[in-house]
Amino acid sequence: MSITILGIESSCDDTSAAIVTDGILKSNVIASQSVHEEYGGVVPELASRAHQQNIVPVVDAAIKRAGITPHDISAIAFTRGPGLLGSLLVGTSFAKGLSLGLRIPIIDVNHLHGHVLSHFIRRNPDDVVPDYPFLTLLISGGNSQLILVQNYNDMEILGATIDDAAGEAFDKCAKVMGLPYPGGPHIDRLAAEGDATRFKFAKPRIPGLDYSFSGLKTSFLYTLRDAVKDDPDFINNNLNDLAASLQKTIIEILLAKLDLAVKQTGVKTVAIGGGVSANSGVRTAVADYCKKHHLNAFIPERSFTTDNAAMVAIAGYFKYLDKDFCSYDQVPYARVTI
Repeated sequence: MSITILGIESSCDDTSAAIVTDGILKSNVIASQSVHEEYGGVVPELASRAHQQNIVPVVDAAIKRAGITPHDISAIAFTRGPGLLGSLLVGTSFAKGLSLGLRIPIIDVNHLHGHVLSHFIRRNPDDVVPDYPFLTLLISGGNSQLILVQNYNDMEILGATIDDAAGEAFDKCAKVMGLPYPGGPHIDRLAAEGDATRFKFAKPRIPGLDYSFSGLKTSFLYTLRDAVKDDPDFINNNLNDLAASLQKTIIEILLAKLDLAVKQTGVKTVAIGGGVSANSGVRTAVADYCKKHHLNAFIPERSFTTDNAAMVAIAGYFKYLDKDFCSYDQVPYARVTI
């Protein structure tokens, strides 16, 4: 009998639902929220209200696109955290209600686990997935982590950011440059036509495998502040070079720790995940690094880098095989480690 998992993701500002049957992705629907752009960041109350509006049509679309009925679903996997509590409550409550109506179990999924396991999303049975153990560089707006993955339920954080994450560095610096939110994609676009050697920014000197991006952000801000004093049009006249230099510095910081982790663990496979793994420069740099050091590289489809329910569904599928279900008294959590 087939195992069909409905995945629900509502941790931030994207409402998503996906169907995975026997480990194969059948549908993945995402409704994004443009309302936050004018505020320069996600407004939690607006996000939760938008989830309430979107979740029913999004789940309905995922089920229909998969060519199934609700009664074909074996279990419902939902993001329990970390994330915005109001947004998580919408997805959690919907999952509980639907599971009671269908009389099927629910499965809670750690959002960060989902990003790590996004490499196991398969569209076809012969799609290649990583062998355990492997090293994951998880990079997003709120997380910069190096994770040793021994199994789907056995992950160890080797290093993490002690302040800002890589995604925050992109977005905050982009805001100072006058770019729209989210700034990361705009930096990526501008960097393609810029001189990455034009400007030099500070790099952290943090021991071990932990990351830090606050110093880079401060260095970037001071560079712009001092330059604008002499030339009010400095930012507009140097957008491409600033973006390219910023992106190059962030990538160098990321790869330095990644290289150290590879040497310490001796792994032969490296994967990346999270929203910043959609960045063209990051993807190319990691691929080149792995090729140079004869490592297997797993770089996700861009549609699986941002928050999506496909990663929740595949994580739920693995937990379903172990009968690792969630009780109805479990509540969402805003913060948690791997």
